[in-house]
Amino acid sequence: MTEEIEKPAYAQDLKAIADSMPDEDLLFDLAELFKIFGDSTRIKILFALLGREVAVGDLAEVLSMTQSAISHQLRVLKANGLVRFRREGKSLIYALSDDHVTKILNMGLEHIEE
Repeated sequence: MTEEIEKPAYAQDLKAIADSMPDEDLLFDLAELFKIFGDSTRIKILFALLGREVAVGDLAEVLSMTQSAISHQLRVLKANGLVRFRREGKSLIYALSDDHVTKILNMGLEHIEE
C-alpha cells in the first residue's frame, strides 16, 4: 500500500493555475501596454494630463521639451489608447483617455512609495 504524501500548504493545483492564465495573445498585449509606461517622458506627459486637458504647446513648455518631441510621444500614447485629443482651432488639446489610465498611474505611485 502506497502512502499518500501530503502537499505543503503553498502547493497549488497546477491545472487550476494553468486554467486561470489569460490566453497568450492577451498576455502579449498586456506586456506591450506596460512597455509604454517604461519611458519617463511618456510618464511625465501622463502625469501632466492627470485630471486636466492640456494643449501640445503647453505640455512642451511645462516639460521643457520641443513640441515635436511631445507630439511624437503623444502619438505613441494615443495609438495605445492612453490619451485622446480634441481640436480647438489650430491647437490639439490632449487628455487621458479614461479613468483606467488614472488608476494605473496612481497604483504605480502607491506601489513604489511603499
